[in-house]
Amino acid sequence: MKIIDTHCDALLKLQSVKRGKYKGKTHLSFTDAPELDTNLERLQQGEVAVQFFAIFINPDVPSDEKWQHALEQVDLFYSEIIEKNPAMKHIHTWDQLDHLEQGDIGAVLTLEGADAFGNDLVKLRHLYRMGVLSIGLTWNNANLCADGAEEPRGGGLTLLGKEVVKLNNQHHVFTDVSHATVKGFWDILELADYPFASHSNSRAICDHPRNLYDDQAKALFEKNGLIHVVFNPPFINEGKEEAQITDLIRHIDHLCSLGGASQIGFGSDFDGISSFVENLGNAGVYQNLMDELLRHFSEEQVRGFAYQNFLNHRPH
Repeated sequence: MKIIDTHCDALLKLQSVKRGKYKGKTHLSFTDAPELDTNLERLQQGEVAVQFFAIFINPDVPSDEKWQHALEQVDLFYSEIIEKNPAMKHIHTWDQLDHLEQGDIGAVLTLEGADAFGNDLVKLRHLYRMGVLSIGLTWNNANLCADGAEEPRGGGLTLLGKEVVKLNNQHHVFTDVSHATVKGFWDILELADYPFASHSNSRAICDHPRNLYDDQAKALFEKNGLIHVVFNPPFINEGKEEAQITDLIRHIDHLCSLGGASQIGFGSDFDGISSFVENLGNAGVYQNLMDELLRHFSEEQVRGFAYQNFLNHRPH
């Protein structure tokens, strides 16, 4: 069964290698490097039809270097993923998802944290032109747009952040709430035409600041938004570095009980996590999750989780 996965950190890993900061490696081939959870071979084995690739800048990068880091990751997206692998097709408008042919894998650029452009909306407009189709205003720290999920202050959106959400609306781009504070979430929900949680779970099942409370999930569903569950064990089982597929399904089941059965999907966070759900350690074994889901849900529901819910609720 084909899959749409809305979050991975392969670009950051490729950049770390290029900069000599990853396990002594100087180059990784996106085609088959075992260090990449989401390499082409694994995407094909796991039947991943669309993979989102996040541009992410570590908070310790000096502010005057962040834009360069973002451009490097975009360049790696084009040079290492798209240009060297004919099966990978850059998706830069949502309707292109309907025109992928058998064997194609759609590749979507996203931005995780507004740090890359600071307060420079010219840079943001360049990102739209490069094909960025989903923007999360924060990672876990604060920036000029908002506080992140683990910023102790817990503030919401700044005036700049609100302006970015309105620009996302104009460009039919998702505003991703996955790393937002609770206050930031509600600020986004009030303004965003296309709210979206690219990789978050249920806080009722696992109390972690990266997960969503029930009232947040319900409000997101009511606004036609999507919640894509994440495969990071500490976001599945509180305080633990291990999880079973059935533990992840508890989150899906709970979100269904809140009215989200037609608005749930997957955002693995492969290449950005250091521990894994058992039997779900990279994109190549994605069908293990499908097999287990089919024991709990109808084939139509599982098809929805896998890809159809996303296609039904993407921006138009």
